[in-house]
Amino acid sequence: MMSKNKFIVVEGPIGVGKTTLATKLSNTFNSKLILENFSENPFLKHFYRDPKRYAFPTQVSFLLQRSSEFTDIMLKEIASTSLISDYFIKKDKLFAETNLNKEELVLYNKIYEGLDIPSVKPSLIIYLQADAATLIKRIKSRGEQFESGITEGYLQSVIDAYTNYFHNYNECPILIINTSNVNINKSNDYIMLVEEINKNIKGKKYFNPSTLRS
Repeated sequence: MMSKNKFIVVEGPIGVGKTTLATKLSNTFNSKLILENFSENPFLKHFYRDPKRYAFPTQVSFLLQRSSEFTDIMLKEIASTSLISDYFIKKDKLFAETNLNKEELVLYNKIYEGLDIPSVKPSLIIYLQADAATLIKRIKSRGEQFESGITEGYLQSVIDAYTNYFHNYNECPILIINTSNVNINKSNDYIMLVEEINKNIKGKKYFNPSTLRS
């Protein structure tokens, strides 16, 4: 059973299954769940149609939304209970660096620094991976109209940004799952994942149920 005061973050590119897994884990561990409500961003649907024009207001809107979650009250809550989130506050800069031009990024960084967002280090990051073609299929299957403008090229740029970021990230353990090969909706795979989470994971580790069974 997962201990109290454990903070798990599920991360990965658009359409990879973050919300589904975070919700399942919160039910399994009886943990508080924080979900990113991207539909509240009024610029997102415009961004997918015209990225250059709407990148900056989209990113700042996300930054303000995400930073409002991670207040000092949230820090105290993390220290006293178990919590699972389907986004990592630091990923905001990752998207900013991917989507903004140089001038916009300078202004964005000034806003970011001015917000003085508390530093929140997860106990574990579960990093979900999938290739761009798989992500496109999943995004289309969920039928969100505002996501219809997402291209495979844009998804690849997001995948590359995540890959580079987590390759160099060493602030907490990371459990890496390639969702093209692992189906967390399968009972056996999910049970093994829960068992893995309950272990004392160190550094970066790949979750591969077929290897674990052998």
